[in-house]
Amino acid sequence: MSRTTIHDIAKELNTSPSTVSKALNNHPSISAATKELIKTTAVNLNYRQNRLASSLRSGRTNIIGIMIPSSDIGFFGGVVHGIEKIARSNGYNILLFQSNETGEYEVEGIETLLQTSVDGIIASIAKDTPNLDHFFDVKKRKVPLVLFDRVKDELNSPSVVVDDYKGAFMATEHLIQQGYMNIAHISGPQHIKIFNDRLCGYVDALKMNNLPVNDDLIQYGRNSIESGKFSAERLLGRSKDMDAIFAVEDFTALGALQYLKQAGVKMPEKMGMIGFGNESFSPYVTPSLSTIDQQPARMGEEAFTLFLEAMAKKANGSQNGEVEVAEEEPKKIVLDPVLIVRESSIRTPQG
Repeated sequence: MSRTTIHDIAKELNTSPSTVSKALNNHPSISAATKELIKTTAVNLNYRQNRLASSLRSGRTNIIGIMIPSSDIGFFGGVVHGIEKIARSNGYNILLFQSNETGEYEVEGIETLLQTSVDGIIASIAKDTPNLDHFFDVKKRKVPLVLFDRVKDELNSPSVVVDDYKGAFMATEHLIQQGYMNIAHISGPQHIKIFNDRLCGYVDALKMNNLPVNDDLIQYGRNSIESGKFSAERLLGRSKDMDAIFAVEDFTALGALQYLKQAGVKMPEKMGMIGFGNESFSPYVTPSLSTIDQQPARMGEEAFTLFLEAMAKKANGSQNGEVEVAEEEPKKIVLDPVLIVRESSIRTPQG
């Protein structure tokens, strides 16, 4: 069977192909009733719009590229879900890549997205990215770039983050309020701002509550279950007085929790635990893991809204002849963290 064209629809309705084209592309000069009639006829005739031809005419593909560090981390899946929810309602499809936390894959993914002519890119930067050249290339090509969670200020791009400092402060203070006095912190790579912010939040919460900051109670890990196990073993070996751990994220907390259980440490009576991220497994481990929720779905929704704003500015710039103006301060949305209290941090009274 031959492919149905706009000419077939026009012939069926005794109208012009240009009217059909305008109706299918929601042109304001076509009445709502005519649009509805043409769209219904298109469906009945099994018409499928030629996306390539449409994108060549409009200069848009209605595809947005998304780059995440890892699909294994539920937080990033939650962000993608938030993006896709609003993207679909605005007529966009998504093209998803994961960097697997490596700079090489991230560069490859960004180049693939650019070659696909995506309308914009929403990205969270990998831990092992050696430089930002590939992201600067996105900006040079005038492709809207929005960052979330792991951002770099030097890219001067709109971004959405959670207040990592505040979340870490809340987590640490919660442990203090439960009566824990010797609280350790398993941190992450300090060249990544969010992990440094969480370390600072932990330190300041101790100071604000008149507790000493003990370097022996700070362990730098690699954000994984195995790293959590190793870090908990090192901390327990250095300080027998340690009675709680704030882990930089939930996978690290899970590893630490597993090691402490194997070592026979009673939780939460003798050792409290809190993570960061509210991963899907967190309610189901024993004891269930207290954590900080980062509102990932809302983060995705806000990131896509920033993309739409960037597209509007790009269109306005094109209409005005791309007049060079000083680059304005990019919009940054900071979400509030949410404390989720579960069994691992609720200290039962001692009899």
